[in-house]
Formats: sequence, C-alpha cells, structure tokens
Amino acid sequence: MNLSDADKEQLDHVLALVCEVLNSDAVGAYVFGSAVLGGLRPDSDLDILVVSRRPTTLAEKQHLVHDLMATSGRRTSQGTLRRIELTVVVERDVKPWHYPPSLDFQYGDWLRDQFKSGNVEPWPKTLKPDLALLITMVLLADTPVLGPRPSELFDPVPDQDLLSAMLSDIDRLRDDVNSDTRNVVLTLARIWSTAATGVIRSKDAAAEWVLDRLPESHHAVLARARAIYLGDLAEGWDDIQADIASCVDYLIGEIRNIASTCEENP
Repeated sequence: MNLSDADKEQLDHVLALVCEVLNSDAVGAYVFGSAVLGGLRPDSDLDILVVSRRPTTLAEKQHLVHDLMATSGRRTSQGTLRRIELTVVVERDVKPWHYPPSLDFQYGDWLRDQFKSGNVEPWPKTLKPDLALLITMVLLADTPVLGPRPSELFDPVPDQDLLSAMLSDIDRLRDDVNSDTRNVVLTLARIWSTAATGVIRSKDAAAEWVLDRLPESHHAVLARARAIYLGDLAEGWDDIQADIASCVDYLIGEIRNIASTCEENP
C-alpha cells in the first residue's frame, strides 16, 4: 500500500474515529480498493472496512456521520482531502459466511444528501449483497491497519455469491449512468472482467482488459472514462453523450451472457 502523507493522515484520522466510537469492540480495520489495486488515482476514494464485535448504536452512527461529513472530500489550503468510504460489519454477521451478508453502517459521499436530512441509516435494508465483493477485495488486499489478517475474520466468498453480488448492482448502475457516467462505465467494465476471469482488477486495468474485447464503436466511451479516472482528461461527456447508453447496454449484455453460462454450467 503506497499512500501519500496526506492519505496516511486521513487514514489515521478515520481509524482514531473508529476506535473512539467502538473502543475495544473494534476487531479489525482493512484498506481495500484503489489503494491496494494499482494505487490511488486523483479522484479515488479511500476505502476502509471495519469489523465490530457489536452493532453500532444510533448515537454512534450519528457521531461517525457528523465527523466524516466534515472531513470527507473537504477542501483545505493544501488541497482537497479524499472522499472516504467507510463500511462497518458485525463479526457474527459475516462469519460463518452466508449470502447475502448484513451491513451495520456505511458512509459514502453519495449518501451525503440523506445524511444532511438527518437520516443516518439511509440504506433500505440491512442485507447488502455487494458486501460479498468488498469482503473479497479485503481478502485479496490482505492489508490490515488494525487487528488480525482478514483471513482470520472472513471466510472466502464463493464464486457464485460474488457473481450474484455483482449482478445485483447492475440496475442501480444503469439508473446512475447520467449522473455518474465515469464510475458507472468503469464499474461495469470491472464486473465484466471479474465475471469472465475471476480476477479483481483496478478500474483502469479492468478497462484496459475490456477495451481489447469491446467493439470499436464503444471504445470512445470506455477510453474516455479510463482517461478521466487516471487524471489524463477533465470530466466531460457532451461530445459523446449519444454513445454512452449503447456502450453501457453492451457491457451489461456481456455480463448477463456470462451469468447465463454460469447458470447453465454450475
């Protein structure tokens, strides 16, 4: 894990916050995502998963949200801090493994409007299929910043559960394509890459893998998303807006084809 001094300081702040809230009930904390898959990019979030011995109380959720809203993505005289994605799971809810797993708490800036309204539990239900992907990434990263190695707290996630988790997110991604084009296109590319190969790549590496298999007519959209992610281009889609939907539909079609094949040949 190669973090800048500013990233390390921000990570230390989040860990101190978690320990303040959970005290000795904080079993482990793990960095995953871009920080350990190819390195943080200019617009990457800092992804942290925490395992707790017990659920957080409402007051503790309010404390976490209040602090994280004040620091995640905050502008400072030295620049803009990274956005934080903090996920908390209860130990007994994730081991032994069952699908779908349960979520205790999650902070992400996409939930900021709901947090501002006073809702500190904006997820519609505690069952969270995409935790299967997060836990798989944590196991792959094997980067504890508190507590034991992740293999001591998590069972391996079966391939079928990982695929089901990725498929469960497709409709939401399609709905978000106009408001979050770059992230949606890159996430779908990573789902295709992972579903086809079983390897979880960084978003830019997954996009490169997909570009070698994507019809030329869809290259511009994915190549643009990758370049923006790497910081090589500013965000902008107006000139190829008409091509986005067809690219997204093609990516989803490929993912669903793989899923159908897996169902036919379990």
